[in-house]
Formats: sequence, C-alpha cells, structure tokens
Amino acid sequence: MHKEVCLPSSANYAGMGLQLDSVARTSTESDSQIISVATSFGRAVVASRVPEVDAETWASGLAHQANDHRYYELTQDALGHQFGHFYLLLQDHTGRTRAIQPFLMVNQDLVTGMPKAFRRGMDKIRQKFPSALVMRMLMVGCSAGEGHLVRDKDTGSVEWVAQALSEALHPVARKLKAAMIVMKDFPKSYRKQLRPMKKSGYARVPSMPGSRLDLNFKNFDEYLQTKLSHKTRKNLRSKYRKAAAGAPLTMEVVSDVEPMIDELYPLYQQVVERSQYKFEELTKSYFVQISRRMGERALFFIWRQNGKAVAFSSCAGHEGVLRDHYIGLDYKVALDCHLYFVTFRDVVTWAIENKYHTYYSAPLNYEPKYHLRHDLVPLDLYVRTSWHWINPLFRAVVPYLEPTRYDPMIRKFANAHELW
Repeated sequence: MHKEVCLPSSANYAGMGLQLDSVARTSTESDSQIISVATSFGRAVVASRVPEVDAETWASGLAHQANDHRYYELTQDALGHQFGHFYLLLQDHTGRTRAIQPFLMVNQDLVTGMPKAFRRGMDKIRQKFPSALVMRMLMVGCSAGEGHLVRDKDTGSVEWVAQALSEALHPVARKLKAAMIVMKDFPKSYRKQLRPMKKSGYARVPSMPGSRLDLNFKNFDEYLQTKLSHKTRKNLRSKYRKAAAGAPLTMEVVSDVEPMIDELYPLYQQVVERSQYKFEELTKSYFVQISRRMGERALFFIWRQNGKAVAFSSCAGHEGVLRDHYIGLDYKVALDCHLYFVTFRDVVTWAIENKYHTYYSAPLNYEPKYHLRHDLVPLDLYVRTSWHWINPLFRAVVPYLEPTRYDPMIRKFANAHELW
C-alpha cells in the first residue's frame, strides 16, 4: 500500500535483444563491457558489471545515499529476470573512470497511470497490436527505488556527471536501440544540477511523488493533537479502538527476515495483486539480500496476531530518516483491524522513540497520506526520444502522459505546486 509496483513486458536484457553481437565492441574490452561511445570528455562505456579495477569509484559514488552501491548490486541480483541492469562508466581522455552511473533497459507500458477508460480502450487495440504504446527505454535510476546521480571521483560532486550524461545518454541509447531515454524518479533537489538535460532536449515532468512527515513532536498523541484535523483525529481513534477490540496485535523489529521469509512474502504478494500501478515485483531474494548486505540499515517491522504474521513493513534507517518502502498485508485481517493505520502508528511511534527526525513513505496511496498531513516529496522524470526529428513534438505531448495528472488527490496537498 505504501509502494505499489509494476511489471515490465520484458524478462531480461537478452530477451530485449541486447545480445553482445548486436552492438559494436572492441577486442580490448572486457567480457562485462558491451558498447563504448566517444564523447567530448573521453568515453562512455556500458558494462553489465562493474569492473574490479573500478570498485572504489563505484562504491564512493553512492556512499552518501541511504541506498548505496550495495543496494544496486542486490537489486540486479534479485530482479535481474525483470530488467536489464547496466552500468555506464564515464571515462576521461586517459581512460580513467571518473564515475559509474547505473541504468536499466526496460520495455515500458506508456499507458500505466492513465485513466481507466483510456486503458480499457488500449486493451482492445492491443488485441490486434500487442505492443502498441509499449516502448523500449533506457532508464537511468534504480529498479526498486528513486534515482540518484553518482558523485564524480575527482570533485566529489554530481555536476560533472550530469553534464556527461546529457551528452552520453543519447548515443548510448541509439546503440542499444532504445526509443526513449528516461531519468527515473530523481528528487527535486537535483533540478539545478540536471539543467544540462533540459538543454539537451529532455522534458522534465512529475513522477508519482513520495511523502514525508517531520517528526517534530514528542509522541504519537501529540502528533494527533497538533497535526491532524478534529475529524481525522476522531476517525483514527475509532479505528484504533476497533483494532484493539480484536485479538491483540504484537510488533517486533528485526534486521534479518530470512528465517521467516516464507511467512512474510505472501503478504507482500497480496498487496501486489491489488495494485493498479506496476513497475517492479520484488522477490524473496530481494528481502533476504537486504538483510544480508545492508543489515545495519535494514529494518523490518512485523505484526502478529495469535502468533501469525498479518503485516510487515520493509524500511531503511539512515541519518535520521526512516524510509518506509514496501508493505505486506493479510487482507483477511487488514480491513477489519485497520492494519494500514495500525502499522503507521506503530512505525512512527518507534521512529520517535529512536530519535528519527523524518518519516518518509514511498509513492502512491495518497488519500490517507493527505489526511495524515504528509507533505509531498517531488520526484522528477527527465524524458526524451532517441530521434531528434520527433523529439520537439514528443516534448509537447509528454505533459499529457505524466502520471500525476490523473490523480486528483495529489492536487489537494498543500505543496502540490512543487511537483512542477
């Protein structure tokens, strides 16, 4: 419910036509390198894995993020059957790699997020033309989360990387036969650094935003009293009384879910099945690898009733921000016990007690977040086609395809204007 998901049409990068013999490569390239293009700053090299010689550059480029380089590696391992995961090595004229930007190859359905009537009409069209409005994309970012620019090894900043990407992505996309280039879900804080993308023909449009709640109150009761309207406060307390009237719910917080993954994963699948928007579908391996590789940041909140798991939230804690990413619910219990609101209360209470200053929730499910007085966290898409001749027309049309346009609840948030 916090974060809904979407499956691409493709199974893996080989299935999308990225066989190594279909693109140019040289005899000096390693087995992990797929293509290389010349640039004004040196070269941009596409690799399926980060070369060992560049491991330090790769790790340092994302060290400042909650989802650091380990997260991208584990998503490649856990979700590699759904997307083609690649790395763009940005090299100077000496051949030294200054930055490594991860990206995906995806066959994306452009009508995801459009009104239901439009989607129903497209379903009829696709009975004869199955691939209508399904486009092969080069997508810069992460397969399970928001996108970030890596830091340049020389300067420790992202400006050089942004400039390099504005030049390199188009020729790389053409060689990989991508019809569209997308910078996926980049936070608003990158807008200044990503100005070179707009100069290179990219349109910036809103993606489905995340949300945040500043935890500037001493406990959950103070939040209810000072943050919420009387009507919402009364409604929440009624829900909590009904939940308390049933069998008791207990919560535990762990960093390792491997011993209980077979019990928890079906709860996540129930949420996926009810989701309207779909991009990635997480696997058991994803949750297990989070525990193994990022255990110092991984937090799994698990609720049980009569000893049986009925809900869980997959979160990450980093530098005072608790990020609530994915949820699983047993819908035989969830509606009667108002589990969504119970999990929200318990996670926020735990975060306050453990000195977190911000609660962040992943995109979607905006109606309860509006009443709970979250602020939107704008995420941007930078998009362009691979064909120069059609790109001006595409830039004029793409604002009508952006997903927030068709969610009226988003416009009710006090800071909705920040999306643009």
